[in-house]
Amino acid sequence: MASALQDGFGRTIDYLRMSVTDRCDFRCVYCMAEQMTFLPRQQVLTLEELYRLAALFVGQGVRKIRLTGGEPLVRQGIVGLCRRIAALPGLRELVLTSNGSQLERLARPLAEAGVKRLNVSLDSLDPARFRAITRTGELAQVLAGIEAAQQAGFERIKLNTVVMKGRNADEVLDLVGFAVERGLDISFIEEMPLGEVGRSRDEAFCSSDEVRALIERGYALLDSAEQSGGPARYVRLRDHGQTRIGFISPHSHNFCATCNRVRLTAEGRLLLCLGHEHSLDLRGLLRRHPIEGGPVLEAIGKALLRKPQRHEFALHGEVQVLRFMNASGG
Repeated sequence: MASALQDGFGRTIDYLRMSVTDRCDFRCVYCMAEQMTFLPRQQVLTLEELYRLAALFVGQGVRKIRLTGGEPLVRQGIVGLCRRIAALPGLRELVLTSNGSQLERLARPLAEAGVKRLNVSLDSLDPARFRAITRTGELAQVLAGIEAAQQAGFERIKLNTVVMKGRNADEVLDLVGFAVERGLDISFIEEMPLGEVGRSRDEAFCSSDEVRALIERGYALLDSAEQSGGPARYVRLRDHGQTRIGFISPHSHNFCATCNRVRLTAEGRLLLCLGHEHSLDLRGLLRRHPIEGGPVLEAIGKALLRKPQRHEFALHGEVQVLRFMNASGG
C-alpha cells in the first residue's frame, strides 16, 4: 500500500525513527553534556505504547522503522519489542542504531528477532581518544560488539562516524580501512548543533567535502545513486566494491527536499523536523485514547501539515535547538 502520510509540501513519510530511551551508557561530546539529567521513567513511553505507535504508523504506510536512543540496547525488553515490531504486516525492514557497547551480548538475539540492518557508532580506533570522545566508552568492548554483529547474520552493518577537527578527522582513512577490511559500510556525519555541549560547534566542524578529499588521498571513489532510505549520499570504492561510503551533510548539502521521515522521542513527542522544536504529544494522545487509534492518526495527519520545509542549522551563534541529540532519537 502507498503511504497515507504526507506533509504540507507533498513529501511522503514512510520512515519512522523511534527512540526507546533517552538514557545511554556513553556521554559522547557531540551528543550530550557530561552531566546529564534523564527523564523520569514514568514519562518514557512503555514498550506497549511503543509497539502500538509502530503498528499505527505501519498501518499508514510506514515501511522502515529505526530504533534509536540514547542507547536502545540499555532498555529492558528491547529484544521482545524488536520481535513484535518486525512481525508487523507491511513493514519492509526494522533497523537499529547502537553505540555497540551491548552488542557482544545482544547481536544474535536482535538478528533472530528480525532486525535487518545495524548502524554502530565508531568515532575513533584509538582507545584513549575513543574514551575522550565518549567520556565513558571502552573501544575494545565496541570492537567485540562489531565482531559479534558480523557473526550474527545481519543483512548489512554500517559504521557511523561524527567527524570533528582536532578530535578524529585525522583518522578518516584509518576508519575507511577498518571498514574495508571487514566488508562493512561507513558513513561520515557532519556534527549537528543540538543542545549546549559546552563548546562552539564551528571550532571542530569538518564538512563532508573535506572528508571526501581526505578519503581520496587513499582510495578512488565512484559516485553512486544508491539509497538506504535515509539522508546519506553514497559513493563506492573503485577497488573495494563491497564497502559503501556515506556522507550525511546537514550543513553543507542540505537533504530536506527529499525528507521522508519523522522522529518519535522516548517521551512520546513526534518531532516533525530534527532542526525545529515543532512536535506533537503522542504520549498524551495514547493515554487519552487507549483503544481507539482514529484520534491519534487524525492528530498525526494534521501535525504533518506543519512539518517545516527545511531545517536552518547554523554553526555560529546561540544553540538553535536546546534538546540534546539523545533526546531527539539519535
